[in-house]
Amino acid sequence: AIGLLAIDQTDSCLKILARVKQIQRQLFEQWAVLETLTPTEYQEFRHVLGPASGFQSHQYRMIEFLLGNKNADMLAVFEHDPPRQAELRRALESPSLYDEFLRYLHRSGHAVPADCVERDWSQPHRYRADLVPVFKRIYENADEFWSEYHFCEQLVDVEESFQLWRFRHMKTVERIIGHKRGTGGSSGVAFLKKALELTFFPELLDVRTVIGS
Repeated sequence: AIGLLAIDQTDSCLKILARVKQIQRQLFEQWAVLETLTPTEYQEFRHVLGPASGFQSHQYRMIEFLLGNKNADMLAVFEHDPPRQAELRRALESPSLYDEFLRYLHRSGHAVPADCVERDWSQPHRYRADLVPVFKRIYENADEFWSEYHFCEQLVDVEESFQLWRFRHMKTVERIIGHKRGTGGSSGVAFLKKALELTFFPELLDVRTVIGS
């Protein structure tokens, strides 16, 4: 999807995002299976997991990087697997989905600041108040900027689905292990609650406050 957006193939990109949202829905529902585990049932095999953790998931880390939650420190987790580490490094050092969308808006004539178009892609996107007026103009003139408006809403859908997945993850862990530490050494539920504060596309949420004002 990111590669298609980079060459302005927005319709093809949106088709892929529609599939992504269906996959997200499936992933969300899979937590229902794990929620059937009682605390005592989980304790019967928790020792087998050892230090295993979601931190070690190459696919999950790739999703986080592609959506913009960049953290170079996470590469060290994959030192034992050079090909996957190299793949993650490429994703880390390339524009995220949101970065590429901002570049697309810039090419389309919207007032996206130049330092959003070329920057150190290995760093996560930081909130930019000067992007909010850009999105306000798009939202308040949706007929004129339908493609951009529709893409904004699809991104919000993806973000919401990911946050719902995170929330379901946290609640599943809470009901099974309570507030014990996670198998990978994290603080468990406390860590997962903190993750709910992470936002991939903050200006797309913030613009709703100023629409119509």
